[in-house]
Amino acid sequence: MGESIQNLRGDGGRRGRHRAQTISAINVTPFVDVMMVLLIIFMVATPLSIAGVPIELPKTSATALPGNEEEPLSVTITVDGLVMIQETETAQDVLVQRLQAIATERDSNRILLRADGRIEWDRVVEVMGLLDAAGFSDIGLVTDIADPAPNGSEG
Repeated sequence: MGESIQNLRGDGGRRGRHRAQTISAINVTPFVDVMMVLLIIFMVATPLSIAGVPIELPKTSATALPGNEEEPLSVTITVDGLVMIQETETAQDVLVQRLQAIATERDSNRILLRADGRIEWDRVVEVMGLLDAAGFSDIGLVTDIADPAPNGSEG
């Protein structure tokens, strides 16, 4: 055991003066620290980057749609019945024209529909028809996550 420790010192087993050897190992501690800070920043910033129109979404236990590379386009129907593209209020009579203009610049025809849970279903279906008329046939309904009730019904 004593010999192996001396050999690790780099003096070939001889006592006395020896040259200091450079350590060629990479110190990953600063890298891990920076990555942890970035992770925390992204965890805090991501919920803030989602469309910011305040509505009360209906709750469901359905699974989420798979994501894609392009930023999702969202249309929101507020409790007052206003229709908004992203965060811009849009009159219903020009909704189809604006969405068609947007569709020419996008790769996918996916659109997310966010509707306040307190509005009538007829209004939601009416806007879905307008989205389809504008060329967006892949419509995803955005809901909040809810835990299913113990008896199998949602609560």
